[in-house]
Parts: sequence; structure tokens; C-alpha cells
Amino acid sequence: MKNDSGIRKTFAQFNIQSIILSVLMTLSLVTVTVMGFLLYHRFKLASDKSAVANTEMTVESTIDRLNSSLLDLRQISDAANYNIVQEYDISSQEFTRQFSMLYETNVDKIQSLALYGYDGKLIESEPVATVKDNVKVDDQKWYQDARSEIENIHFSTPHVQNLFNDGTFRYHQVVSLSRSVDINDGSTSGSGVLLVDMKYSVLEDMLDRINETSSGIYYYLCSRDGEIIYHPRWTEINRGLFKEENNKAASYEDGIYEMKTDGQKENIVVGSVAYTGWKLIGVVPESVQETSINKFRYYIITTILILVMMLLQVNRFISRKISRPIRELDESVKAYEAGAMPDIYIGGSAEIRHLGYSVQKSYEQIETLMKEIIQQQTERRKSELDALQSQINPHFLYNTLESITWMIEAQRNNEAVVMISELAKLLRVSLSRGKTIISIEDELQHGRSYMNIQRVRYKERFKVEFLIDEEIKDYCIVKLVIQPLLENAIYYGVGNMDEDDDGQILVRGEKKGEDIYISIEDNGMGMPEDIRDNILTDNSKVPKHGSGVGVINVHSRIRLMFGPEYGLEVYSELDEGTKVVIHIPAIPYTKENAEQLEKQNYGQRRMPDEEE
Repeated sequence: MKNDSGIRKTFAQFNIQSIILSVLMTLSLVTVTVMGFLLYHRFKLASDKSAVANTEMTVESTIDRLNSSLLDLRQISDAANYNIVQEYDISSQEFTRQFSMLYETNVDKIQSLALYGYDGKLIESEPVATVKDNVKVDDQKWYQDARSEIENIHFSTPHVQNLFNDGTFRYHQVVSLSRSVDINDGSTSGSGVLLVDMKYSVLEDMLDRINETSSGIYYYLCSRDGEIIYHPRWTEINRGLFKEENNKAASYEDGIYEMKTDGQKENIVVGSVAYTGWKLIGVVPESVQETSINKFRYYIITTILILVMMLLQVNRFISRKISRPIRELDESVKAYEAGAMPDIYIGGSAEIRHLGYSVQKSYEQIETLMKEIIQQQTERRKSELDALQSQINPHFLYNTLESITWMIEAQRNNEAVVMISELAKLLRVSLSRGKTIISIEDELQHGRSYMNIQRVRYKERFKVEFLIDEEIKDYCIVKLVIQPLLENAIYYGVGNMDEDDDGQILVRGEKKGEDIYISIEDNGMGMPEDIRDNILTDNSKVPKHGSGVGVINVHSRIRLMFGPEYGLEVYSELDEGTKVVIHIPAIPYTKENAEQLEKQNYGQRRMPDEEE
């Protein structure tokens, strides 16, 4: 049955509609995927070129602005040299006034304006300030460059100005422009160094603005020797958290290059700043390009999903139209299998109509065969249970009557009366008006009557104790399952023990969860391991005493009634004793439950060897 069900499920997964739909969807998916891949590849190439081209334009426009700012600084230096230093005596008031006026005019761009003599002494400065103690101007690079190359104008890299005392005790970062100039001091002429300190913030603000709007692309400024003048991640570089290939980039001429930083590929755009030899570097990390590509990838995926959903609806309509007759036939077959009795669908093409006729005929034949099989199974189950039941009653009656006969012959009439009374109780439960299911209370009474008879026969050489929870007495049990186990406890356990050995049989009963457990335990001889292991499966290996079929009989009857998960469990050790546990479901004893169990027993419950 399981294999047949699996085959039907497999065929259900590959019906005609699903095959047609699968073929159409496969073709659609291949077409849409190929188109999406081509679009994605095209966009990736265009995106790479666009990012680099935009960076190149930004570098060029920024260099123009840097050149303009540096040109302004150079023009300030030229104005100071040619219009003030060369025109006026440095000791005149007009020189001081013109010097101050030039500073005030350009205070938004420059930090300070100073004139030094060739001896390194300050001649004039704006804003007016005093020179710091222990500052040797002739040791500073801007001063040395101006003295060594007289004809040139020199731009320094950004540095902290440390020449003048500032009442605010602030430190100003500047870019210095220095040059050698001729000065007039009365009738004496000489040479000096003109210093113009441009505010570093002019460059920083300009480069900050382009980095803030660059969306992952960043720009930095370095000298021709690779010394970083500006970098948006300068703090991380100083802490060793970020590495920049600035020395390598500074060695490149203007243009576009591909390089790797920390194993990550990136494109760089190099541009040179006039007058200074500085390099403006635009860096396009691979991750920036990937971000743009990922956005387009999501767009492509979304578009493909929408197209697939649309195509799915169209393909489903086509496949449904083609496969409708077979689906109708399939639905009628499924309804039949579910227990309904519909007419098998007969329609569509000639082949499908013929198939419908064949299926309908087959189901009619199967229905007839199933009824015959159920009838046969019911008869077989009833005969099995009746045969098992018949093995017990003659044995009880034979042993008890034999004992009564022996007592009468020995003139032990009182004991014979007790035996006859207990025998009557036994027969009442054994007959039970033909019922198989009785209450646990009745079954326990049957066991007590049996043990009362046996204790008389064995002259009370052993003790019997019943420890039964009251709550289990009103639950269902198969009749005559406790007595055979008590019989075995006597024959195989305490029956042959001396009175001084304190033979004891203990009957316990309790409810655990949804199950009931009744155990019959003795402290007798126990049994060997091979007998214990075979006592529930192989009757031929079990010694025959008493009924000879007690344990297997009980085990089989419980499983026939309640199912293969219930039955007996046997625990035994030689010279220690034996314990047999009855495991049954907790089913309250009512007339309806008892009748239902009787019906289930005949044909509906299966033993393990009959399972699918």
C-alpha cells in the first residue's frame, strides 16, 4: 500500500499540465535570463566607464579651482613684492600701511604676511605679532628654499605655523608661499624673504565638498614625493586603520590607472596642480562600482520576477486548456480514492474516453474484491481469538476439578467448598456472556479467585498481595490475561519453594499518562536468559508446565485487541525472580467503548507481520 501510494504521488507530480507548464516556463526562464544577463553585462561595462569618467571630470574641475586658489596666492605674493617691497622703503610708514592693507584685503585667504631679512630677522608682519622665542627662521624649509633658489616661488606642504605668538594660543595649519625679494632700507639695498601663509582651510573646504558628494569615490592631494597634503581619511591613516598607496600614485603621470590597495582593485585618476607639482588623486574603489551594479542587479531581478509571474499566468492558462480533460479524469479518480462515489469522468479525445471507461471498470472490480477480503479477514480474526480463548478455559476447569476431587477424597470438605465457590467466580468471569472486553476490576477479581484456589492447593506456602490503584479499576482489559501469568508465577516461581523461603507474588497496577501497567512479580527461581528472550516469540523453546501457552497466549491476545505497540514485557534473573508487565491503553470501561473494541478486533487491527 505504501509503495502504491508513493507511485501515485510520483505520477501526480508529473501530470500532463505540469509537464506542459514546465516546458513553457523553462523556455520562458531561459529567454528572460539570457536577456537579463546581456543587459546586466552591458550595464556593468557602462557603469565602470561612467564612474571613471565622472571621477576624471571631477579631478579636472577641482584642479582648475586649486590652480585658481594658488594663482590668487601667487598674485598676492607678486603684489606684495612688486607693488610694496620694491616700491617703498621698508622703514617708511607707507610701506607698513600698504603691507597691512594687502593683508586686510585678502584676510579670508591668507593667515599671515611677513617679510624677513637675509639674517632671518623679522622686518614686517601682518597681523602684527611678536616672534616666538627660540624660533630660528633660517632652519625652516620655506626659508631655505627661498634662499637657495632665488628666482623661484616655493610652495610648502601643509604645516602648523609656529612663528608668532598668538594671544588665543591657537595653532594654524597653513600652506606657505616663499620667495627671495630685494628690499630698500633708506639708502641701503639688500635681500630678504617674503612669506605668504595661505589658510589650509581654503584647500580643505574645497576638497571636503567634493568628497562629501562623491558617493564612495574619494579624492586626496599629495606632493610629487608622495607626501599626503590632504586626505578625507587622514585620521584612520595615522592610526594604521587604513592604507593608501600614495607614493605609488604620486609616481604616475596624469591619466587613468588600475591598481590594488590591500588586495582590493581600484581605478585612480591622476591630475597635476600647476605651480606646485602636487597631485590630485581620484580613487574609484571596486566596491563603489559594485554598489551601482548591485542596484541595477536588483532592478534586473525585479524585472525578471515580474516577467516570470506574467509568463506563469499565461503559461498556466495554456497548459490548463490543453490538459483539462485529463485533469477532470484525475480529479474524479482522486475523489473516488478519498471515499466518495462519483462517476469517473469520461470526455475529451477518444484516448481519454477509453481511459475513463477502463478506470471505472477497474474500480468496480476492486470494490468487489475488497469486500471479499474484508469478509475473509473478519472470519480469520474471529477464529484466531476464539482458538486462543479456548486454550485457557479447559485448562482452568481441569486443574480445579482435579483439586476438588482430591480434597473430597481426603475428606477436606470445607476447603472443597471454598474451591467450588472460587471456581464459580472464575467461571462467571471466564464466560462473561461471550464478551472479550471486561473491566480491570472484574479481571482482578478473577485473579484473586484463582489465587485463593491455588493457595489452598499449595497449603499457603506463598503469599499473594494486590497493590492496585483505585483509578484503573474502571478501564478496559482483555479478559483472562492476569490468571495465566499468576499461574506461571506459581509453576515457574514460588510453587516449588519451601514454606521457610517466604515465597511471594506481588500484583501491582497503575496508570502512567495514557497507558496502564499491571505487573505480576515473584521472588522465585527466575528463568534462564535464553528462555526469557524467547518466551514471547518462540513457544517451542519454553518448558511446558500448567497451561503451556500462558505468556504467548496473553501477549498475542493483547496485541490482537489493542495493536502491536502493546502487550507483555518480561524481566527475569535466575534465583532472583520474574516480573511480567502488562501494557495496555487507558480506555474507560463503558458499554460503547467495549463494543467498539470488540468490533475493532474483528478485521480492523493488524499484527506487525501484516503491516504494509
